[in-house]
Order: sequence, then C-alpha cells, then structure tokens
Amino acid sequence: MRLVSYLVDGEPRYGAAVEGGVIDLTRRIGRDFSDVKALIAANALSDAQEAIAGATPDYSLDDLVLLPPVLAPEKLWCIGVNYAERNAEYKDNSDLPKYPSLFVRSMSSMTGSGQPLEKPKVSEQLDYEGELVIVIGQGGRHIPREKAWSHIFGMTLCNEGTIRDWLRHGKFNVTQGKNFDRSGSIGPWIVTSDELDPRGPHDITTRVNGEVRQQDTTERLMFPFDYLISYLSTFATLKPGDMIVTGTPTGAGVRFDPPRWLKVGDVVEVESSRIGVLRNTVAAEQ
Repeated sequence: MRLVSYLVDGEPRYGAAVEGGVIDLTRRIGRDFSDVKALIAANALSDAQEAIAGATPDYSLDDLVLLPPVLAPEKLWCIGVNYAERNAEYKDNSDLPKYPSLFVRSMSSMTGSGQPLEKPKVSEQLDYEGELVIVIGQGGRHIPREKAWSHIFGMTLCNEGTIRDWLRHGKFNVTQGKNFDRSGSIGPWIVTSDELDPRGPHDITTRVNGEVRQQDTTERLMFPFDYLISYLSTFATLKPGDMIVTGTPTGAGVRFDPPRWLKVGDVVEVESSRIGVLRNTVAAEQ
C-alpha cells in the first residue's frame, strides 16, 4: 500500500494512492486512526487494506497538496556519510567511520512532494541530498540486528536539503544548516513493507532539472538499515512513525568545483524505482 498525507480545504487527511488517484482513509477509518502515525502505532494496516477494497478514488493526486507522509514523528533521525566513497569526498585523509554520523531535524524543515523547497534569504548555498527513508512500525529499545527488519513499516524518500554555509556556525554541530524551514522534503508516500521488502536492494537517484547528480544502491551502504535500527535503539527508544533518513550518495552540489547551488526555479527529483519520485521546485523565501 502507498500511504499518503495531504490537505483538503486546509484540513490534514490521509489516504491510499492507487491507480487513478487517492482513496481517502480519513473518511473511512479516521475515527479510529486519526492519521498515518496512529495507523502505524495501532498496527492497523489490515484495517486500511479492508477499507480500500473495492473502493474507487476520491481525489486526483494532482489536485492534492501533499504533506510528509508522517506529519509528526517523535524522531526524525538523519545519517551522514553512509555510502561508499562518501568519506573520500571530505578529502581529509580520515579512516572509514566505525560508527554512523548522526543528527536530527525538525519537521518544520520538511515539506511534501510538489510543494516549494525554500531558498532562504540569508544564504546562496541551498544544496540537495537525495536519500532513502525507513519508517519504524513496531517500536523498541535494544533491538537485535537480526530482528530489526521486522520493525520497519515501510519506506519513503527524502531530499535532505542543506544550507551549507550554516553547517558550522557552532563548534560541534551541523544543526543550523539542517533545519531551515521548508529546506527539505519527504514523500510522496510510504510504500509498506508487505509490498516493498526493505532488505532491497534499493536504488536511489537525484536529478536537478533532469540532470542526474546522484545515483547509487543500498548494496553499497556502510551501515545497512538493520544495523542503523540496532544502533539507534541502543540509546533511544524507537517509536511507531519515527523516520530514519539513511544517508546520501556522492554528488551533492557542494562537491562540484565550483559548487552547484540550487537556484530559484530549479526542479529537484529524488527517485527510487520501487517507491516513486519526490519532486520539488525551489522558491525564494517570502
């Protein structure tokens, strides 16, 4: 199932994206499960499947304002330096990392597919990072790696947009440059694990104005999905609806000489062949 969140007359709703449009689940089961996060927490995917059986679409996908599929996850984890050759891009002669690089983002820094990606007034250095996202279903702490796959509800996509010259304002952190309002995006939907095996392999491609900038596969991850779940749950309880943004391949704009920053009007597409396309156009901050 492809679960999607969206606005109708300013009201957040959710549904199932199917051929021909979207079947509204808020109308059918919203009294029991108010949003996608509640559906995940209740382990109620079968209720959603029953609700759409034999139903016809209520909306055209093109007519909807899409939101990130999980509106308010408790945690939005982001992994850095996870694909082969990414460490070499830093040109600091460092050894391969023993543990994942990790930071967090607020959901206010994310928007949905088809919505403007915001270039801030204070910087010219808006950059793209196409990434695969795993969505936690069953929560837990100290999850063994061999059981981690069963904790994945599904997968989605992220453009983990970054304001490069704000990454090192402080001595230790990258938080500022990773949390500008609407600088990134998540979507267009979650493809559930019963239809998309998280074990993969999964491809990931990022395009800017149709030009391929990033392309890789999860076969080349230094820290695979099961390891990330086990590692994160060592120190934090994972909750239903939490999202883990699993790292970007080589080829971000900052790595070109000269750097290729995103400009107003640029169209950024993040695609994985078994998930879909996350598409956003860059707009100036108002």
